[in-house]
Amino acid sequence: MSSILNRAIIVNAMVLSTLLGCAPQRIYRIPVPPSSSPAARSPSIPAPSPPAAPAVIEPARQGLSQDSQIREQDIRAKAPPAKEPTQQASLPESRPSPDSTPALPPPLADDSSLLAKITPGTSPQRAASLRLTDEGRKILDGGDPAKALTRLEKTIVIDSTNPYGYFYLAKAQYRLGRFRESLNFLDIAESRLSGEPFWLSEIYALRGENLRAQGQAQKAEASYNQAVRLNSGNRTAGDALIRMSADSQSASPAAK
Repeated sequence: MSSILNRAIIVNAMVLSTLLGCAPQRIYRIPVPPSSSPAARSPSIPAPSPPAAPAVIEPARQGLSQDSQIREQDIRAKAPPAKEPTQQASLPESRPSPDSTPALPPPLADDSSLLAKITPGTSPQRAASLRLTDEGRKILDGGDPAKALTRLEKTIVIDSTNPYGYFYLAKAQYRLGRFRESLNFLDIAESRLSGEPFWLSEIYALRGENLRAQGQAQKAEASYNQAVRLNSGNRTAGDALIRMSADSQSASPAAK
């Protein structure tokens, strides 16, 4: 009887163990003790931050541009001033070439007509003197300086203040080869025609002719240049300068 009981106990134990083995087992998790430290918590993946708004970025760019401008100004202020080139170094650059000519003003209007200067307000003496001066000019242009001189001398007898009479007297003396007398009359004419650029140009051109005839080439060239500066349309001075330039170029190889 005891053996039967033992067998029954063994069978029951085997059945119980079989049933326990087939039943699903619960997963045992180790309890995590509570903690207030953030390091003990499981790491979490941060959410991606939204892109910055353009309104916030633009001030930063402006700040950077202002900073760069300030830095650039500081660099320029601290940079040593550039040394100016010495006068000797700039001489070759500022020296004009032989072919270059200075800019000249436009030609003046022709004011050579003496009869046009006779107006209703002109005195009879001045009117008569101007008419004789115009006649002497025509005789002089016709190639008779001696006859023109006789006529022109009467102009200053009638009106000694007639500046055009002195000019054409100087021109007649030049045609006769009396260069010193011509220069003296030109000085008188210049003092009376200081406010008339056209006639001043004529005076300087005729003075250049007298100086060149006396062999004073440098003074003659200076007088011609002054005549051209006053009136770029002065043919006497312009043609004379061209001839002098050609003569100097042709003489330069011989001088070498």
